[in-house]
Amino acid sequence: MKKKLRVAILFGGRSAEHEISLISARNIVAAMDKGKYEVIAIGIDKQGRWSYDKGARLLLDEQKQVTPFDDAQLTAILPGAKQSSLVPLGGASLAVDVVFPVLHGPFGEDGTVQGLLKLANLPFVGASVLGSAIGMDKDVMKRLLRDARVPIGRFQVYDRSTADRINFARLKKALGQPLFVKPANLGSSVGISKVESRSELEAAVKKAFRFDNKILIEEFIEGREIECSVLGNDDPIASLPGEIITGHDFYSYDAKYIDDQGSRLEIPAKLPRAIVRSVQEIAITSYKTLCCEGMARVDFFVKADGQVLVNEINTIPGFTQISMYPKMWEASGIPYPKLIDRLIQLALHRFRQEQNLRTSV
Repeated sequence: MKKKLRVAILFGGRSAEHEISLISARNIVAAMDKGKYEVIAIGIDKQGRWSYDKGARLLLDEQKQVTPFDDAQLTAILPGAKQSSLVPLGGASLAVDVVFPVLHGPFGEDGTVQGLLKLANLPFVGASVLGSAIGMDKDVMKRLLRDARVPIGRFQVYDRSTADRINFARLKKALGQPLFVKPANLGSSVGISKVESRSELEAAVKKAFRFDNKILIEEFIEGREIECSVLGNDDPIASLPGEIITGHDFYSYDAKYIDDQGSRLEIPAKLPRAIVRSVQEIAITSYKTLCCEGMARVDFFVKADGQVLVNEINTIPGFTQISMYPKMWEASGIPYPKLIDRLIQLALHRFRQEQNLRTSV
């Protein structure tokens, strides 16, 4: 009988997207072939403490955040020469074949956990340190896309040292109206505001700075919200695109996760073939430009004249019941369990390649 792969699922984390991470992890574990994989659930609470979740109890439906059970064991990583271990403090070490980070936002999707796993010599699913860091920072992401001549919308960037230069009249002249204000390093539409007046801008800036030390102010783009999934390392492929049709003012956190009627998904999107090809080609170009590996979801606006603009990329896309990434692959012929298989194999393949690199002259 073939030995099962031991897959550590990391979920929760020190992020405003903590609760979304639990939902994504729950769905991934449910879709995994238990004949192939042994799941090792590691919950990270909002203080950043790692706990071995024996039996994946923290992924039960009633759990809204990682609050370790009384008998939970705080867990550390023990780097090893060939196979690293996760070590529940006070318990036997847990040998791991591959790690699947299901962490959205800072301290999980931004290269921090990826760097830790590389230092520990552990294979992991998704983008490595550089791709994760770039994909999390919307400012750096958009600058690189712009330099690669990938079409994007207009934007301005401010941090706390330049916040006093934010001027509604100048922004309106440069970017038009309405405006969107968002934290530079967050996802799931957390901290985003649509702005139509000076007073709304002041409130939106304060709100965005509650979540990050750097914010973006972007132009409003009138267009359809289209998404495309990308899968692969050196030779990535793109899925059929999907469309988000929202009943809200924009695709906000509430529209995504709170209001059951807040949006609906159309997969595949009803687009002309030429635009489908354009979306797929730009998705792959963006993926490669931003040093992504494993997986990513690229979000677009498609304007009435057919112009395709990249909004952003997500290197650990959502895997909730309404998330587009797995749904678009299912529509493209890769069902959820097979998608999990592919992601794990991509992680192991990259790890083997890296192990073959020379470490001495």
